[in-house]
Amino acid sequence: MSPFIIPFFATMFVLKKKKRGLAFLSLFVGASSISIPNGSFAILAMLCFMGIRWLTSRWTKDHFIKTLPYLVFSSAFVTRSSIAYITDRQWLWSNEMLALTEASLSFLLTLIFLQSVPLLSVNLRKHVLKNEEIICFVIMLASVLTGTIGWHFYGFSMEHILSRYVVLLFGYVGGAAIGSTVGVVIGLILSLANVTSLYQMSLLAFSGLLGGLLREGKKIGVSIGLMIGTLLIGLYGGGYEHLLGTAGDSLVAILLFLLTPRSVTRKLATYIPGTKEYAAEQQQYVKRLRDVTADRVAQFSSLFQTLSNSFQGTEEEESDHEVDVFLSNVTEKTCQTCFLKEACWARKFDQTYDLMTRIMEETGDTPILTNSKLKREWQHHCIKPEKVVKAIHEQQLFYHEHVKLKKKMKESRLLVAEQLKGVSQVMGDFAKEIQRERDTHQFQEEQILLKLQDIGFDVENVEIYSLDEGAVDIEMTLPSNYYGECEKLIAPILSDVLGENIIVERESKSDFPRIQCKVAFGSAKKYTIETGIAHTAKGGGYVSGDNYTTFGLGAGKYAIAISDGMGNGERASSESHETLKLLSKVLKSGINETIAIKSINSILALRSNEEIFSTLDLAMIDLQDAKVKFLKIGSNPSFVKRGEHITMIEASNLPMGMIEDVEIDVASEQLKAGDLLIMMSDGIFEAPKHVENKEAWVKRKIRDMQTDDPQAIADLLLEEVIRANSGEINDDMTIVVSKIKHHTPKWSAISTYSTGEGIDRKAQ
Repeated sequence: MSPFIIPFFATMFVLKKKKRGLAFLSLFVGASSISIPNGSFAILAMLCFMGIRWLTSRWTKDHFIKTLPYLVFSSAFVTRSSIAYITDRQWLWSNEMLALTEASLSFLLTLIFLQSVPLLSVNLRKHVLKNEEIICFVIMLASVLTGTIGWHFYGFSMEHILSRYVVLLFGYVGGAAIGSTVGVVIGLILSLANVTSLYQMSLLAFSGLLGGLLREGKKIGVSIGLMIGTLLIGLYGGGYEHLLGTAGDSLVAILLFLLTPRSVTRKLATYIPGTKEYAAEQQQYVKRLRDVTADRVAQFSSLFQTLSNSFQGTEEEESDHEVDVFLSNVTEKTCQTCFLKEACWARKFDQTYDLMTRIMEETGDTPILTNSKLKREWQHHCIKPEKVVKAIHEQQLFYHEHVKLKKKMKESRLLVAEQLKGVSQVMGDFAKEIQRERDTHQFQEEQILLKLQDIGFDVENVEIYSLDEGAVDIEMTLPSNYYGECEKLIAPILSDVLGENIIVERESKSDFPRIQCKVAFGSAKKYTIETGIAHTAKGGGYVSGDNYTTFGLGAGKYAIAISDGMGNGERASSESHETLKLLSKVLKSGINETIAIKSINSILALRSNEEIFSTLDLAMIDLQDAKVKFLKIGSNPSFVKRGEHITMIEASNLPMGMIEDVEIDVASEQLKAGDLLIMMSDGIFEAPKHVENKEAWVKRKIRDMQTDDPQAIADLLLEEVIRANSGEINDDMTIVVSKIKHHTPKWSAISTYSTGEGIDRKAQ
């Protein structure tokens, strides 16, 4: 059988149209080198393929590649059957079965060559090879090696040398799995071509397995694996008389293998999944993709920054130019028809300009000059003094409106510039975050992995992304976390190893035991917030115009916000809810809180012609150092209780949506563990009608509280306010009490070191 001829020619016929003639000639010469009948079969088979392809081109034109294996099957079967009939002068079932078998192999080889031939092209070479593509390539390589059967050089078999060299190469690069697979495939193909070489399949497969297992010993280790396989299988397969010859073939293959440049093996390894070179190649591809993405984001950041600068680069106050325009309009109505125009504006220009400018300043509210000296000078200078003064006064109305409009436009441009600058900063930070590479912590990963395995944890993988203090980021892959082992044992062990509190941040947990899961560990924040909330609607209703929210931010901050919509009921609730929703979205995007509030304010001011106002009381607490920023927009004071001492934090700003350009006063305070932060809406603060000094009353009520539980304080203070107002609820009431606490780990650290040593975060 010769099942390789037609599949290879058909593949080249489709994929390499310019090399059809070379393929035709080389296959004919190669087949003729064995025997004239083989050469005849080769040329007849290729001609038969081209004939069948021409006859079926009308139906297979659009799906030629899909139908190619069937065309090859037909060509091989027709050619072999015809030659057998001509030779034997009769139809024999044995000949037909042989033709059918050869045609079936040709069908399969066509599928294989369609996958493997493109891999030889520089232009079509892929960076990622699937296992199926590797096997197809090896089958094609083995098909080439069958052409060396019968070649001998000084008693050495070229077939054995080259096949073992290929197994050595793949075993060294891909390990035991790839080495043994390549050995089986090459041995099988060679055995089909020469049945006397059947035992070579066992030798190549076993040698590939041993060589892959010993590849930690570099090329010497892989070579030893081949020699062991050669001696063992050669002894059983050929006996002592053939052992020396087959060992000699292996030694020559080893010599070729040792002389192979490392660049060749490194390049081959980049195409085989699971190798370090393959991972490095993929990492380079990901890095290039990441750099391109980061560069594009940085370009957008630069674009927004440029737009921001263009809006900020408004023209300066050109007062002289505005005065000139103003006086030009006055002159057009008064001096333009005066016969003394030439005398005033040519010979006495400076004096006329100075006097009219002074009159402009004096006649802001009334068309009468109160400055007697200026009045005398003007009457002496101008023949129509009252008319000019009246025209100046009338023009000032338009002038002031123009100035106000320009000022408003300038404020709007500055607001847009700040918003664009905020977006630019967020995108710039995002570009830097994209470009951050995962740090190399292989040494620490192995230390942690070994330590956990030593005490009995079956951890499959450890990946360290950051070991910076306060920003630890570690991911582990475990068989399961069904009993909470990560929180109860692994996190405490990591806390002792790294010298800081480590907690479970997220996990992919399964409801079934022994199911693989991935768990992420991170640094615990130094402080935590415990919050209590009490609220009620006006008159005890169901819908309150007040809304509140608490949420964490990625930068280790915690936000507490209360918003009070204008009035009561559904509309007020919708206004305050929309304000808090926008606030949460904008802050979580990374924009600075001041710019975020200005942006929300402009949205509320511009989105409707109706009056839509709402207050905002925002506290941003840093969970690492307990510093807090207060941003109060039309809201009431907040209070901080530390023992018996009460501190009031207040700021005076108009409600959101009332004016487009809102000035935001930011107050800061340093909190400590145990401090209580009390925030409230105006329904709480303004409720006691009989109390004149409401600040002192609220401070006294907070100071008299005998508990430090946030929820209890919120409930008691709400009850006190309602009692003080004779049981009436005249407005929506909301109070949020937050307690600052040191983070206390749920599980204490577990020491695994006898001498107290920890992992070196900087070791490589």
